[in-house]
Amino acid sequence: MQREKVTEQLKNRDLSINSEEIPVEAKDTVPAEQKLSPKARSLAANPGDRIADEPQTIEQKAKQIAVDVPDITGDHIKVPTYFIVEYPNGEKKALHHVKDAEEISDVIRQARMDENGNRIWW
Repeated sequence: MQREKVTEQLKNRDLSINSEEIPVEAKDTVPAEQKLSPKARSLAANPGDRIADEPQTIEQKAKQIAVDVPDITGDHIKVPTYFIVEYPNGEKKALHHVKDAEEISDVIRQARMDENGNRIWW
């Protein structure tokens, strides 16, 4: 019986917030001209994950590093922003490590080893 009473009280609570109840110091005081644009707000937390606005060559993309830090074990982790893949027909493609992760996985799954232990991609 007590549980039903509490449940009913919770259902009937008014959870709306009156803007006059919010203290001035808690309100958003950033002037409109200083607020970030939608594009700026959608930037990745990791600068290395960002994709440049202007077109880049494959060589420029190949030099970009997304992560270059020591991890908790003391090993140094270095992750390229783009993985450069060369297809059997000679075409080169820069795959972004986040945006194109599924395609990168597909390429890795296709890797094979020859009798000398060398990786053969196709």
